[in-house]
Amino acid sequence: MIDEVGRIARTLTVLSATGKELPYSAETRLPSDGGAETIKPETLRAIMRARRLRGSFFPADLFADPAWDIMLDLYQAELTQYRVPVSSLCIASGVPATTALRWIRTMTERGLLVRRDDPRDGRRVFVEMSPETSAAMRHYFAEVGAFAL
Repeated sequence: MIDEVGRIARTLTVLSATGKELPYSAETRLPSDGGAETIKPETLRAIMRARRLRGSFFPADLFADPAWDIMLDLYQAELTQYRVPVSSLCIASGVPATTALRWIRTMTERGLLVRRDDPRDGRRVFVEMSPETSAAMRHYFAEVGAFAL
């Protein structure tokens, strides 16, 4: 499992290093990725709940992993075709808002996330995964599949 996480991390680093940013929005269908099965939204929600539950039994700061929590939340949003405002993503990260905003900025700069202005409300910004990050998440869950579930 640790090897798999390392492989995903290396893949995400390579993807973010390319500097490519393709247009993507929640309304756009992603191209087929060779049959990578998509995890069910309810299964992903269960994984996210289990991650949060750890804080009930252990010191929460032991498990601070805002980047992963951000990606899980955005992947769930993508699966359910929900647009995520920055403020909601800060809450989902499980860390203070200033820390979450730093992570969002860093992940955006590395090409993992894309920020989109809300065309109806100039004060609001939505965040979504880049197409490469989305594909990596689909492949990650397709490979982890039986181990995680």
